[in-house]
Amino acid sequence: MKVVFLVGPTASGKTRISLELANKLHAEIISCDSMCVYKGMDIITSKPAKSDMKKARHHLIDIIPPTKEFSVAEYRKSAIDAMEDILGRDKTALFVGGSGLYVKAVVDGLFPSADKDPVFRKAQENLAVKYGNIYLHEKLKKIDPASAEKIHPNNLRRVIRALEIYHTEKKRPSELKKETEGLPHEFRIIGLDIERERLYANIDDRVEDMFRQGLVREVKRLSGKKLSVTAKGALGYGEVLGYLKGQYSLEEAKELLKKNTRHFAKRQMTWFRRDSRIRWISICHCERSEASGLAARRAISEIALSLRSSQ
Repeated sequence: MKVVFLVGPTASGKTRISLELANKLHAEIISCDSMCVYKGMDIITSKPAKSDMKKARHHLIDIIPPTKEFSVAEYRKSAIDAMEDILGRDKTALFVGGSGLYVKAVVDGLFPSADKDPVFRKAQENLAVKYGNIYLHEKLKKIDPASAEKIHPNNLRRVIRALEIYHTEKKRPSELKKETEGLPHEFRIIGLDIERERLYANIDDRVEDMFRQGLVREVKRLSGKKLSVTAKGALGYGEVLGYLKGQYSLEEAKELLKKNTRHFAKRQMTWFRRDSRIRWISICHCERSEASGLAARRAISEIALSLRSSQ
């Protein structure tokens, strides 16, 4: 198996395991993290240490400034290019990360993106204000029942985007989705399954470590830039910015980041659990004090066995 995905929630141990797995599989790592693409956001995104990145070649880390937007379509193109380059050198492409949408984009593809039409979009927004969200949803239902069924009437952004696609492409979004091209190689997705209590403890430890490393200084520096909307969404930015603005204490900022990161990890797992293609590997074989060593080695052995059995 030359294309492997290692996924799981934040703070589940993906970085440690991926480095050893890359060595075992003769692989190069492709980051599958929506925030690690940004330069200068090292602590806030918990990027692999520079010493770790010397142990295995990494791709799609530090590729754009945080002032630039970066879409899932741009990620997919860059990821596919990196993967083909790795495979062309007879190595394994090891995707590692917790951004479920990015994993799905690489594996299942994205249907052709329609051009944006600001005038049409504004007209639909005005209709929603005048007649309500249900009016637009009913409009979509007449055009494309399959898409309307999957989009809640209150999700106005998606309803308008679906109408916009039909307006510009003259095709139903559901039809375009059927034309999607998936990954042209065999692949395996491995998910790290970790007990919730352990995961939350890991998150608490990571947040404390981020503050010790200088998270406040990093956010203060970033706040002086005109960050893209995407970059501003990084966990830790808003929480620390609130502290810098005097809205709450440093300890309250830490607790807020811990809470929000736990919620984020829960959403990640909800996403991944929906994908029946993922082969889950438990890394909950031992106490926390041993987790970085024994559990990681056991997980790697199970992953290697799983990959061999799939060939």
